[in-house]
Amino acid sequence: MTDQSRFMLVVSPLMEHSPAFDRAAALAKAAGAALHIVAFDYLEGLATASLVNEQAMEQMRLGYVERHRQWLEDQARPLRKIGVQVTTEVVWVERPLQEILIHLKEQPMSVLIKALEHESLLSRLMFTPLDIHLLRECPVPLHFVSQLHNVLPRRIVAAVDPFHSDDQYKGLNDRILREASKLASTCDAELDVIYAHDLSGISADEFGFSNGSAFFSSAKAKVLFDAQADAFRDLAERNGIAPERQHMIMGNPAKVLSSYADAYNIDVIVMGRVGHRGMGRLIGSTVEHLLYKMPCSVWVVSPENI
Repeated sequence: MTDQSRFMLVVSPLMEHSPAFDRAAALAKAAGAALHIVAFDYLEGLATASLVNEQAMEQMRLGYVERHRQWLEDQARPLRKIGVQVTTEVVWVERPLQEILIHLKEQPMSVLIKALEHESLLSRLMFTPLDIHLLRECPVPLHFVSQLHNVLPRRIVAAVDPFHSDDQYKGLNDRILREASKLASTCDAELDVIYAHDLSGISADEFGFSNGSAFFSSAKAKVLFDAQADAFRDLAERNGIAPERQHMIMGNPAKVLSSYADAYNIDVIVMGRVGHRGMGRLIGSTVEHLLYKMPCSVWVVSPENI
């Protein structure tokens, strides 16, 4: 491999060793990738110290950044001993989103890895967390690490939606399966594919039915189900997914995927995201709804035209 893949791990400013460290190290080792660990520091207490003494605040800030840099080096040392090429960086910045996006533009990465920061529903309604901002704007695959059944994933699920009229979905399902297949191959993991279809979320006229009662008649419902099954099978087959690994399940996608992940001890679920505007962006997407509910980690694939 002439061009070595690079993974980026974003860590907390609080010098905490989260499960994301272990997952990032295991993935980098398995993929033969370099790992760049970066902390975007900003502590309110230190920042407001400038109101009293700007020079003292600067000394405290520099001291904290240096301690964090040394701490990251301590975390990196054992990883280097097992053959992972690791670099570390600490950046002092109040709002890290733009800095992260700049880093990704200047230093292309194969994936951004981050521990999921659990936020209360009230907090998410009042302020958009960094994780949600990244979910909407990160141009590379994004891996949110929460619970770890296995440090290196052993069971992976790809969630697809092959029967959708929105042009934004075109090509995204294939990207999801390519990304999931690559991850499963790297980890020597099992890969299953799920299409969770929910008739309540489909408008009757979206697919040519003149009225809702006809749409939900048994004959029309069977026509729709068969069309969905054909689209799902075609998608899976052209991406090399064996029939026994294909699962088409009726129900609310968020509930289906969460229940499946819990029942089968899934390590990672691979999903795609679609851009939202106006009220759609406010409401959010399936992956946003799932992010804080899944009993496993999430791997998010962005559209090509982000």
